[in-house]
Amino acid sequence: MKPRPSGVRLAQARVTSLVAVVCALLAGASPVLAGEAGTSAPADTLDQRLVACSACHGKQGEGLRANEYYPRIAGKPARYLFNQLANFRDGHRTYAQMVYLVSYLSDDYLMEIANHYSKLQPGYPTPIAPAVAGTALSRGEILVKQGDSAKGIPACSACHGRALTGMQPAIPGLLGLYPDYLNAQLGAWQTGARHAAAPDCMATIAAKLSGADMAAVSAWLSAQPGTPGSLPAPDRRDRLPIPCGSEQ
Repeated sequence: MKPRPSGVRLAQARVTSLVAVVCALLAGASPVLAGEAGTSAPADTLDQRLVACSACHGKQGEGLRANEYYPRIAGKPARYLFNQLANFRDGHRTYAQMVYLVSYLSDDYLMEIANHYSKLQPGYPTPIAPAVAGTALSRGEILVKQGDSAKGIPACSACHGRALTGMQPAIPGLLGLYPDYLNAQLGAWQTGARHAAAPDCMATIAAKLSGADMAAVSAWLSAQPGTPGSLPAPDRRDRLPIPCGSEQ
């Protein structure tokens, strides 16, 4: 008798199989799982291909509460979503799973995916009760709404819209995101792990934020409610407070 594979080897085999299916879905194939020969393949539609994305981002792109690092992508401007997919593909963002999934996808296909998610409007999660003291929460609100002129930090609302729902064509909304995710992104810009088109305005801003400021901003933002009507503002007419390459 052949020895039975260990639990670790079985787990590795299952992960390998799942990754193969996910990549095939995104690439446009219609895979049939091993052992299911003769089973009719799923319809080759964009909705079916994007089932691969739902494991992390939710069925409607609403994000996962079970893992705060998987953000809401529904309803964000299509150009913003395209930019992020392209950044993962081109090495400007480094989350391994995303890099692996989009490495060989074309601009046209990335834009098709971006347009799909930009049109979705699932419900927003229940706001998270802040885990910081009242003074820190007040500091977060001030930074979001007013900024800190002494430190050269513009208000978040100056770029992300007064309602914090983002602005067309490429600035994302900040509602419906969780504190761990927001902290992680600010930290990634601060350390250079995340990049955007030059001049990288978020890297410039993050460099001026202390750890306490980042935590305060993240806590205040994640405590704000959103509704299905929380849509990105139309194309901006006001000049941004600092140059931002992704908007040029």
